[in-house]
Amino acid sequence: MKRKIIIDTDPGQDDAVALFLALASPEIEVQAVIAVAGNVPRTRTVENARRVLEMAGRTDIPVFAGAARPLRPTQTTAEHVHGPTGLDGIDLSVPPTMPVQPESGVTYLVDAIRAAQEQELTLVMLGPLTDLAMALTIAPDIAGRLREVVLMGGAWSELGNITPAAEFNIYADPQAADIVFSAGIPLVVLPLDVTHKCLGLPDRLAALRANANRCSIAAADMLSYSERFDLVKYGWKGAPLHDPCTIAWLVAPDLFGGRHVNVGIETEGKLSVGMTVVDWWRVTDREPNALFLRDVDSDAFYSLLVSRLATLP
Repeated sequence: MKRKIIIDTDPGQDDAVALFLALASPEIEVQAVIAVAGNVPRTRTVENARRVLEMAGRTDIPVFAGAARPLRPTQTTAEHVHGPTGLDGIDLSVPPTMPVQPESGVTYLVDAIRAAQEQELTLVMLGPLTDLAMALTIAPDIAGRLREVVLMGGAWSELGNITPAAEFNIYADPQAADIVFSAGIPLVVLPLDVTHKCLGLPDRLAALRANANRCSIAAADMLSYSERFDLVKYGWKGAPLHDPCTIAWLVAPDLFGGRHVNVGIETEGKLSVGMTVVDWWRVTDREPNALFLRDVDSDAFYSLLVSRLATLP
């Protein structure tokens, strides 16, 4: 049976590629997309989610507007990486036309989880965890109904990419992350430890472009734009590809390796707000709350990505 998922996202070029991969994977049924503030403000993420679905020919999937602000007092965005639109690198001159649903994304999340069979729904979280944290605060009962939450966020050995200690998605709303990681929901975490191994090397982006279909070319163009920041930052031959790792884990979990450990979220540290404190060596008595992944077959990951995106318009 297909895995039913709801994608909560803040597109973002890599979010867009993750959406493409999900839509191109027959093992997955995307029930809805919720756009949250994150890489860029919510007005942009809502527009971008609609644009991506239109490019993929999937206007049947409803789009909801999630939270406009994090739970934390200050808001952090990442236009310095993604550009002012979040999807810089492709032609954005024609605005999307598919509708935004009138119901709020948080309300929809609560209603959808309650309406589903227990352990039927998987949430895929590609941005800050604000929407799920708000939903859990409103309706704590939904925690026990979810199959699992698969998220891109955090780091252990790779430390931080927005501060020395913190990865962007967790840092953007550490209070929300703390609520989610403490809720008792089965979590699968795709951190920088994995995504920094999935480099968009020139031959990999060329293979995407060689598919010659609209979505593959758009993916290659977007990643060619967003990689410019990381190529300078890291000095690597390719930029890491983050969010599509979540979808790849859903359809090909054997590509990844990790272990069940306890992950805590630092919300108050002077220098470490947003840090994921990973008990990798199990030196505490804290119960494991997440499958924290650290290894990936990056060649197989890109082979999957290229072959799947070739099936889209």
